[in-house]
Amino acid sequence: MKTKIIFFLFIAPLIGLSLVAAHIYFFHIQWAYEGPQKEFVIRPGETFAQINYRLAKEQLISNPRVFHHFTRWKNQINKINQGVFIIEKGMKMEEVLVTLTGPGKMPMVVLPEGKNLYEFAKILDDENITKAEDFVTECFNPETLAEFSIYASSAEGFLFPNSYRFAPHSDAKLIVRTLIKSFLEQTKKFDWQQQSNLNKEQLITLASIVEKETGAAWERKKIAGVFLNRLKKGMMLQSDPTTIYGIWKRFNGNLKKTDLQETTEYNTYKIKGLPKGPIANPGMESINAVLNPEQHNFLFFVSKNNGTHVFSATLEEHNRAVSFYQKNAGQREGKSWRQLKQKN
Repeated sequence: MKTKIIFFLFIAPLIGLSLVAAHIYFFHIQWAYEGPQKEFVIRPGETFAQINYRLAKEQLISNPRVFHHFTRWKNQINKINQGVFIIEKGMKMEEVLVTLTGPGKMPMVVLPEGKNLYEFAKILDDENITKAEDFVTECFNPETLAEFSIYASSAEGFLFPNSYRFAPHSDAKLIVRTLIKSFLEQTKKFDWQQQSNLNKEQLITLASIVEKETGAAWERKKIAGVFLNRLKKGMMLQSDPTTIYGIWKRFNGNLKKTDLQETTEYNTYKIKGLPKGPIANPGMESINAVLNPEQHNFLFFVSKNNGTHVFSATLEEHNRAVSFYQKNAGQREGKSWRQLKQKN
């Protein structure tokens, strides 16, 4: 009886402690990752439980329970970062934790000025940031639009073009919210009442048209002035880029006469005033141009085939410019907007 008491009071606990020590020694101190170098991606919003599960599933840690207790003991449960992390062969669990709580690689993605939400979606999909379909769907999410007081059918025009760092496989909602927040932050200095006859959504719509009509920064205020002059006179804007946006899903790069004759909410050859909403995501210069347009009496402009335009006050002047620059093969041959890019 005495022997049993001694066993249960002293020997059994010692055996238990020894087993625990052996468990810790093997699964934490002795164990090391023996696979090849591997990228491990932590997505925004992932919980520790989700991360721990995936680490164990990919055999990057020896035991999820041990890793959980060790991480909690180190007070690092909420310190794990998002991004791409490199797990090297031979890493022990403590080194894996140090890696995951350090700076993760966040791929840079460039969303250029003048691209629309569908083009942004493709860029993000190509870079494995988020699925194009999910991004487009979120851009039309009425709850997200209402949250940011965007009174339009989509977030088009309010997705600020810039360079961003996102973790691969990020949630589309996070991406869209980030782009909208960036827009609000970058444009908070603007006084949207400068053009009192247009509201904020209309100003962004006009800015997106200006963005698409010229690649020459110095022309933007002049082009904004042309469109504002036409609006004041009740003239149609007759902008090719707006028409293209209205048929975007089927557009193959060739704008046809039948396209210009089709009535859509974006075809400014068929409707008066501004189109339904923005047709792209404008940069700061185009937004500033519509708020501070050049004052002049021009009502028309035509491309010189090199990225710049000729401006006219009368239809007669405009027709002469069209004949010279668009109907004259010599003025078109070998010319391209790329000349403008090289000049700049």
